[in-house]
Amino acid sequence: MLFRFAPLVLLAALPACGPTPSEPMPLVEGTWSVDTDRSSLSYVSIKSGEVAESNSLSGFSGSVSAQGAASVEIDLATVETKVDIRNERMRDVFFQVADYPTAIVTAQIDPAAFEALGVGQSITQPLEATLNVKGVEAPIGTQVAITRTSENGVLVTSVEPVIVYADALELTEGLAQLQALAGLSSITPVVPVSFSIAFER
Repeated sequence: MLFRFAPLVLLAALPACGPTPSEPMPLVEGTWSVDTDRSSLSYVSIKSGEVAESNSLSGFSGSVSAQGAASVEIDLATVETKVDIRNERMRDVFFQVADYPTAIVTAQIDPAAFEALGVGQSITQPLEATLNVKGVEAPIGTQVAITRTSENGVLVTSVEPVIVYADALELTEGLAQLQALAGLSSITPVVPVSFSIAFER
């Protein structure tokens, strides 16, 4: 009788002896690069004190190292205001993309804070960074949600807008030029910015 049941015992034991599912690679390993196609940035401008308009930028590159050094470059020539002449003025007059093609955001993050983040999980943390536009730097800060979308994918989304001040980046002169060209009574020099930046290992 023992020999009759021996094959069944062996079959039952096989799953327990087989390989266990591998754990996802920790987030702290490897270098992460920006996925431009799944990233976005938008801001709201206000003219004449009461007219709000939604604008966006769509060109991104950058990376986060295993040590937590993060850098994201924004292609300022991709600015989209939904008006052709306004796009041209933003590129040529305000951003001066011929001389300053990109804005750069840099930050130092703590990789250990995300080490245990599993696929599908999300955490919210403060982010302190530096924004460089036309060679002028200013500190920025916000709350971000970090979501692990796959073993090799992470999405970083602003929970609240980043408030950017034109005077902090010495952009008031360019703003005045835009105002004069458009014949506006005012352009508010404070802009809320929201973003969603995807990274791939």
